[in-house]
Amino acid sequence: MGILDREHSVAGPGWSRWLVPPAALALHLSIGQIYAYSVFNKPLSRLVSGDVKADAGAPGDWSLFQVGLIFSVALFFLGASSALFGKWVEREGPRKTMFASALLFCGGFFIAALGVKLHSLPILILGNGVVGGIGLGLGYISPVSTLIKWFPDRPGLATGMAIMGFGGGALIGSPLGTALMKTYGADGTLGVGSTFLIMGVVYFLLMMFAAFLVRVPAEGWSPAGWTPKANAAGSMISSHNVLVDQAFRTPQFWLLFAVLFLNVTAGIGVLGQASVMIQEMFSDKVLGAGNGVTAAAAAGFVGLLSIFNMAGRFIWSTTSDRIGRKPTYMVFFALGAVLYFLIPLFGNMASLILFVLGFCVIISMYGGGFATVPAYLRDLFGTANVGAIHGRLLLAWAAAAIVGPSLVNGFRDSQIKSGIPAAQAYSTTMYIMAALLVIGFVANMLIRPVVERYWAETPTGTPAAADD
Repeated sequence: MGILDREHSVAGPGWSRWLVPPAALALHLSIGQIYAYSVFNKPLSRLVSGDVKADAGAPGDWSLFQVGLIFSVALFFLGASSALFGKWVEREGPRKTMFASALLFCGGFFIAALGVKLHSLPILILGNGVVGGIGLGLGYISPVSTLIKWFPDRPGLATGMAIMGFGGGALIGSPLGTALMKTYGADGTLGVGSTFLIMGVVYFLLMMFAAFLVRVPAEGWSPAGWTPKANAAGSMISSHNVLVDQAFRTPQFWLLFAVLFLNVTAGIGVLGQASVMIQEMFSDKVLGAGNGVTAAAAAGFVGLLSIFNMAGRFIWSTTSDRIGRKPTYMVFFALGAVLYFLIPLFGNMASLILFVLGFCVIISMYGGGFATVPAYLRDLFGTANVGAIHGRLLLAWAAAAIVGPSLVNGFRDSQIKSGIPAAQAYSTTMYIMAALLVIGFVANMLIRPVVERYWAETPTGTPAAADD
């Protein structure tokens, strides 16, 4: 298995760096399937009754809440494994990490298929949640450091191309899963067990393509004709490296942790409740009998948000190469806060078009935040440990995945219980989201260049001053 070692994946002379983004994109499109996991929720909750169209399951069927735990567990282990294995990823390189990610992510499908066959929720959670979630974390961070080293001149564009795939994974995973379940619906598991097995194989092959295509640059390589710009005092782009354990001690890391946490919290809660929200805010009671948003139209809205989530990852991260990472996040928080504040007004105006446009922009910035943060880390901490630092920062995502949906769902339920109509039950939540983004704006404004005492070495290679 020596072919997986870093030294066996060093690019030779003339190898094109533009082959790395397709490899990273293939990997992220595969693991991005997790965003489409909801297509399995209803069939999984009807395995005993065998009738996916039934309003209620038979005795012994799992509830939607129980099935929903799989997604939450997977995202938790994505963040936890990214933080735990970040140093290992940096040391072993992208090929071995991508290979491990493929084994775990796709192996999780095979374990989950056994859980479906035995109707065992713990085995199902172990497969797609724990094992698959660890594969998600390794896969998510594996190409980041490599891309930044290949594209020192355009780090935002490079990471945006890859992380765009994670946001767009549902565009492949959702129709693929639906089509396979329909084809193998007579397998005794409503097609879920067979679908898991086939998807495990398909994604494994795609991820193997990524693992053996990827290369790391040779020591000292740089793009032809490119020379690093001399950074003025106070520049946000550092010419020094900060190692992961030192980065963890800097105020910049924790401010950026807050920035990512607040941006994700504001977006992920909406993504999880988008279908129900648009149907309740623009129901027949609001728009008139027969004019309300149907379930099919709401599904189209969710699909539109997925497209903007994916596109935003590329567009905003590329924009950050031109205007800088800090100004890009200033736009995210300032514009996002205004839009969240206006959403209740759009609802009161019964303006469906403004509502949809507002949330499309919000979700584009949610996706853009994910894709821009690796380049932000590179600017602040250098390239030496950027993958490991990124892994630790993703704990903010794991926390936001719990807080965001809880805020949206919790306030909605409490508002409805207090007698407020469903169409108006989201107003308080939107104002809270706006306030969170204002806090994020302040946190981003406070980020300054990392001071010298945290540097691993000076540009000439002389050891930096030791920490206090």
